[in-house]
Amino acid sequence: MKKTPDQIHYNMSRIRNKDTKIEIMLRKELWSRGLRYRKNDKSVTGKPDIAFIGPKVAVFCDSEFWHGYDWEHKKDEIKTNRDFWMHKIERNMERDIEVNTILKEQGWRVLRFWGKEIQKNLEECADIIEKEVRSR
Repeated sequence: MKKTPDQIHYNMSRIRNKDTKIEIMLRKELWSRGLRYRKNDKSVTGKPDIAFIGPKVAVFCDSEFWHGYDWEHKKDEIKTNRDFWMHKIERNMERDIEVNTILKEQGWRVLRFWGKEIQKNLEECADIIEKEVRSR
């Protein structure tokens, strides 16, 4: 069933940019391991979803749609308002690269996880983060 523009607008307005399901899952797992972090810290370039300030580890939980997962194939699935969405998502992808570069130049270790990856392999994602934090 095709949605009306008003329905689409309503749905899009409800999408969160922080405290998403995948972020909360990962944060709870890290907290249970005794790892303490800051969330969406504005003092860190790119406002990482999870930031370990001392060891300089920035963690981003990227949703597949907004950050262009499998973009070469997925972009063909966008049917409405194509120019807007193509530009928006491609700009998000560019920004992700820019943020990674800046943080690395500042001595940060940047870890990015796709939402699907967190949902399917929560413990493995947390293992990677924990290993990085404890080794720095």
